[in-house]
Amino acid sequence: MAGPKIDIYTKFGCPYCVRAKRLLAQKGADFTEHDITMGGPARNEMRDRAPNAMTVPQIFIGDTHVGGSDELAALEAEGKLDPLLAG
Repeated sequence: MAGPKIDIYTKFGCPYCVRAKRLLAQKGADFTEHDITMGGPARNEMRDRAPNAMTVPQIFIGDTHVGGSDELAALEAEGKLDPLLAG
């Protein structure tokens, strides 16, 4: 599926991360996963992009900071995820 760049910041063993990735995969969306389990540059990047984010996943679709798994699911329930994924 062509569309905006999607980044998802995750940690190993996070069930919310699995849930979010599953929904994106079901939508046919290509995304880049950034594992921040051990910290490092990806964690710093996530905190720069979402300074108040303390949990994972953190999902970015294009320039939009979606938030976490619950916010992604809410967009789907409201019928707003497909237009966002389409760009």
